[in-house]
Amino acid sequence: MKLMNIAGKLNWLSLIVLALLFSGCSTFNRDWKAAGSLPNATDGMQGRWAGKWVSNVNGHSGALRCLVSKETEGNYKARFYAEYRRIFRFGYTVILNAKQTNRVDQFQGDADLGWYAGGQYHYEGHASEKEFFATYSSKQDHGTFEMRRSD
Repeated sequence: MKLMNIAGKLNWLSLIVLALLFSGCSTFNRDWKAAGSLPNATDGMQGRWAGKWVSNVNGHSGALRCLVSKETEGNYKARFYAEYRRIFRFGYTVILNAKQTNRVDQFQGDADLGWYAGGQYHYEGHASEKEFFATYSSKQDHGTFEMRRSD
């Protein structure tokens, strides 16, 4: 009987986790579509970006999208939405500190993605009018993000 109670609780917990994951996904997709109706920024890294991520440790890779919005002078909120094997999806937000020189933003930021995603990550990169490139690193993984502005 206790085993049935534990199994029932795990099923409810699984449903709650899935609901939270899918609600985040739908929020990102809604915001992605809404941002598509706005004119592309030509100065700074604000806007929609799409491309891929690649792990240099294990070769894993997948699609990557990002919505960047300016928070304050020199600070941008980057909302990443990554896919792996077209099945697994993961979204997270990083505050990027940026400095613009010759119409190119040099940026860096940190985010704790939780133990299940590898913990603390550090990001460094640059974004021009059309290209976004970053490296990421954590204790167990490091790799690259390569994206282009999405129309």
